Amino acid sequence: MKKRILVTSALPYANGPLHIGHIAGAYLPADIYTRYNRLKGKEILHICGTDEHGVAVTIRAEKEGKNPRQIVDFYHREIKEEFDALHIEFDNFSRTSLPLHKKNSQDFFLTVFKKGYVEKRDTEQYFCPNCNRFLPDRYVEGTCPKCGYEKARGDQCEHCGTWLEPTDLINPRCAICGATPYLKNSSHYYFKLSKLSHRLEDWLKSKTEWKDVVRQFALSWVKEGLLDRSISRDLDWGVPVPLEDAVGKVLYVWFDAPIGYISSTMEWAEKKGDPKAWEQWWKDKDTRLIHFIGKDNIVFHAIVWPAMLMAHGDYILPDDIPANYFLNLEGSKISTSRNWAVWIKDLVKQYPSDYIRFGLTYAMPETKDSDFTFADFKAKVDYELANNVGNFVNRSLKFIKGYMGGRVGPLTQLENEKDRELAALIERAPSEIGGYIEGFHFRKGLQSILKLTAAGNKYFDAMAPWTTKKSDVERTRKTLALCYSLIRALSVLIEPYLPDSARKLRHMLNIGKVPWDGAGNWRLESEVEIGEVSILYKKVEEIIKMEQVKSPEEQPSSEITYEYFSKMKIKIGKIIDAKKVPQSKKLLELKVDIGEKVITLAAGISQYYEPENLIGKEIPVIVNLKPRKLMGILSRGMMLAAVENGKPVLLNPLEEVKPGTDVS
Repeated sequence: MKKRILVTSALPYANGPLHIGHIAGAYLPADIYTRYNRLKGKEILHICGTDEHGVAVTIRAEKEGKNPRQIVDFYHREIKEEFDALHIEFDNFSRTSLPLHKKNSQDFFLTVFKKGYVEKRDTEQYFCPNCNRFLPDRYVEGTCPKCGYEKARGDQCEHCGTWLEPTDLINPRCAICGATPYLKNSSHYYFKLSKLSHRLEDWLKSKTEWKDVVRQFALSWVKEGLLDRSISRDLDWGVPVPLEDAVGKVLYVWFDAPIGYISSTMEWAEKKGDPKAWEQWWKDKDTRLIHFIGKDNIVFHAIVWPAMLMAHGDYILPDDIPANYFLNLEGSKISTSRNWAVWIKDLVKQYPSDYIRFGLTYAMPETKDSDFTFADFKAKVDYELANNVGNFVNRSLKFIKGYMGGRVGPLTQLENEKDRELAALIERAPSEIGGYIEGFHFRKGLQSILKLTAAGNKYFDAMAPWTTKKSDVERTRKTLALCYSLIRALSVLIEPYLPDSARKLRHMLNIGKVPWDGAGNWRLESEVEIGEVSILYKKVEEIIKMEQVKSPEEQPSSEITYEYFSKMKIKIGKIIDAKKVPQSKKLLELKVDIGEKVITLAAGISQYYEPENLIGKEIPVIVNLKPRKLMGILSRGMMLAAVENGKPVLLNPLEEVKPGTDVS
């Protein structure tokens, strides 16, 4: 077993806020894993930072009329605040615009260049006649040659994940002005990825314990034949290529970004007053390097980055890359361009951080794409956190407080089979849950915790302390002592998942932190006294009502702001099916095509419109309304209509419009 563990989370682009897909994909899994290993007493470091170069930043800057520095400064701060709000902790959170990273990236490039893995080549690059400049990859948009998606970028198709070159796109256009670009001679620096193909294949084949989605995806790329990749771009913003004949060229963001992991570790070492401390984490083979990423980053982390490390020669290679799949939202793929996302900055205003961490872990896309819905989030929080975990904790501790004077124990022997069954579950829990976490099965680990507290509730009911307190006080003491031991174990086992809850439990139990391996000890060698007992979890509706009371100024009045109005997503939908709802005089069930999908609407217009007359009609629809069940139908939007003398009158565009077109 290796001595230390270096954990990295994918560097988020500093060109926009975080959404739930980001958190569930890379950052929450890494935080859970790091917290667990700290409780195990492992030497572990969690490194991250913002990725502040590349065309994603410059495009946003141009669209907002700002310079790139203004963009990255703002989002670096905002992203870090969002991580802090969710209690996602890093030993160092850096940024790739620092001078330290510039020097480190240039040194890395020069080493690889001198070893013969980089060469300058004449090439053709798209040039926009309207903008009068060469267009780096993301400045070119077009149709994906693999899946036909019409808004693919020049580096990757967001829809199918294919890695692209701008020249691969069908019907290319400038992402800024929309003009058709033409190819013009230029020169760039290419990383000889093909030269490392056989070494990469052998290395990937040895990673038999990796997730199939990572290993098989990467191997398929290698077996198809790796092409040399351009690692320079014509931009003013980025790390300059450190060669005399490379004026005006910067390193491609996916060359300099992963080097940011090393730079961030260097910065950590400097901050702790030991500038060379980073070397043992990156050069000592006794270190296990683990990259937490999303599925869309597999190519770069499992192929390009290891190849860069092989070419350089001084650094260790990744030990594991536990990539997650995609988290969808309400049945549709999260899309920042369509504003179809749940932003963390909004979510943390409504719910405690542990509720969000719980909901995202429960929906974590570990083995396949998964779906986050607010209905499911509410149900899981209410049933599992409030009714299961919270119920067991509060009923047990209130009994100890109310009938035992706040004192319980000692407990060194077990009297009956029910005692022994629960004690055995406590003893097994650390290794069982720890095994899931070590295998990157975070959902299963959480579910094991929930099963443990469910067993605690079952035990509490079976032992009926409210009855035995009248006839057998000693039996009641032992029952509550074992319940206390389970809660003490829980204060450790939920720490990686729900750190706020763990802190609250320790406060109520009046104890300090317990190491992971100590969580399985159910014995109490002496009497203990608990602290103040409070409700661990409230139901979602109670939380929402509390927020409404606290923030009346945020509630809409008769006059609303543009920002409030802009939250409504209105699209043109085409009715493709309509039928009456049985046992309802008013409702029609409509199937409406809104472009990327078909949604169901329940509309109260049955008295005024025949279903068959509606098919083919185009209507404006609010598509981001919270789903609501009406007469057994889950309505996922609301059609807009005029109302004259109490009668709804449908609104139609004057001209035929493509379904999914935004209404603004």
